[in-house]
Amino acid sequence: MDDVRQFIEGVPKGELHLHIEGTLEPELKFELASRNGIELPYRSVAEMRAAYRFHDLPSFLAVYYEGMGVLVHEQDFFDLGMAYFRKAHAQRVVYAEVFFDPQAHASRGISFDVVIEGLHRAQLEAERSMGLRTQLIMCFLRDLSAESAMETLERSLPYRDRIVGVGLDSDEKGNPPVKFREVFARARSEGYRLTMHCDVHQEDATGHIRQCLYEIGVERIDHGVDCLADEALAEEIARRGMGLTVCPISNSYVTGGLMEKEILEMLDRGIRVTINSDDPAYFSGYVLENLLALQGAAGLTEEQVRQLERNAFTIAWLPSEDRDGYLRALDDYVGAGADGGPS
Repeated sequence: MDDVRQFIEGVPKGELHLHIEGTLEPELKFELASRNGIELPYRSVAEMRAAYRFHDLPSFLAVYYEGMGVLVHEQDFFDLGMAYFRKAHAQRVVYAEVFFDPQAHASRGISFDVVIEGLHRAQLEAERSMGLRTQLIMCFLRDLSAESAMETLERSLPYRDRIVGVGLDSDEKGNPPVKFREVFARARSEGYRLTMHCDVHQEDATGHIRQCLYEIGVERIDHGVDCLADEALAEEIARRGMGLTVCPISNSYVTGGLMEKEILEMLDRGIRVTINSDDPAYFSGYVLENLLALQGAAGLTEEQVRQLERNAFTIAWLPSEDRDGYLRALDDYVGAGADGGPS
């Protein structure tokens, strides 16, 4: 166990399912609230953390969107980004694709450019000072209209060089992927890469995954564990070499478990499953904690950890030369052993 833990701590990691707004830790939330003259409904960090009690996706989203209210100025988004990048770097994340939700900020009167400029500055600083490379994925809120999503897509086009792809998140009930068919077709035509959330055990979960594959044509699925309930879907995902960005600790808030058996089954079937942290400030676990929790529950071997990280770099939206560089660094670490791996 100690050897595997050390291996997990040191292995170069890729993270592909991380909501930057979901990294807003209570300490930073209080700091930004003070700076922006905002009164929070909590007296302390401990009281705020105690309020993070979720039993399903809607109960989580209510707290999640409330927490964004302290993000007002470009500097706030810079500070938010840097806080995550420092944490990720400390956990040996070497590459990350980061979701952001511009509609959630626009509804509060925060312009697109304020959000993107702050995050972009943080990206540049993280790469300069830590060597951490990141890319942004713009998510549409599925409980808003397709028209709102299309307007957001058009607003993003002047920043096309700063956004690698688009995704779809928020409440899935009554909001299937096909609702956004035209939006995603337009995004593809503009050169964006495509992914969508299909969270665990949601309404018509396998139907949503099927829509993603056959009607939207996404390249990845975020979560997507319910594909195992449909043999044909699981086989097709494996055949296509599609990636699933799974988040064990956040799964436990919705299903009561990490879904470790399902993750091991996906590994055994050759599905490119990856391990990520989702909204770590709310679920008390960044990518390292997710891997360690999964190891504790499933007894992951070093080879399985290596395969999880190989999957992450393989499905990352990177030029082949850059992807190969990360894969070589991973192989070098594995070949050298945890004690002698790159630092």
